[in-house]
Amino acid sequence: MRNPKSRAIVKHLSDVDPVLAGVIKAAGPYTMVPDLSCPPFQSLAKAITHQQLNGIAAQSIFRRFIAACGPEAFPAPKTVLAMPDAQLRTAGLSFAKIAALKDLATKTIEGIVPDRRTLSKLDNEAIIERLTQVRGIGRWTVEMMLMFQLGRPDILPVDDFGVRAGFRFAYGLRKMPAPKVLAAYGVRWAPHRSAAAWYLWRAIELKRTGKLPAPVERIRMPRVRRLRRKARLKRQVAH
Repeated sequence: MRNPKSRAIVKHLSDVDPVLAGVIKAAGPYTMVPDLSCPPFQSLAKAITHQQLNGIAAQSIFRRFIAACGPEAFPAPKTVLAMPDAQLRTAGLSFAKIAALKDLATKTIEGIVPDRRTLSKLDNEAIIERLTQVRGIGRWTVEMMLMFQLGRPDILPVDDFGVRAGFRFAYGLRKMPAPKVLAAYGVRWAPHRSAAAWYLWRAIELKRTGKLPAPVERIRMPRVRRLRRKARLKRQVAH
């Protein structure tokens, strides 16, 4: 399925970045369509159960977790809180994940993790600030939710290994870009940084199949680290 705004997004990214334009041409249309039907509690519960596992094992444990909690299509927060830890352990969940799921359930009942309608009224950083209060939920997890469940168009997950590796391959760099450097470079992609990230993931696939085009130009990365070092030296001299 193609994103309905694909053409405008692709044109913007291609116009502002010739290197990314080459990746886009090789990868094809922008087809990421978010799943807007998944409630925040379910989305985050799935993220917790999937942590540090491959796809098949994670899906199996997630299904067993749902089955262990009873007949509901997906367990409610109160149901999860009422479940004995020993029963959740039989689903293959670690004690750390059980604690995280119960903290998620508690914070959902308390309203810290709101429903989708409330989330839709919050900006990205406000959502990240609220949801990272849940045990086991970090910024990256919330960024994935913003992109794939809430459909936010301008998310650049600079801590994501795949995004950084895709950038390295696409732009012909010798090493991975630092997250803050990548964030500074990616400002040019706004307001479609989610699509840019999607194409950087595609760059890895193109690299594996030998279809990734060589960068059409060499780029200069922002000197974020050097600026930070100079600022630190100035503070040391001042003291």
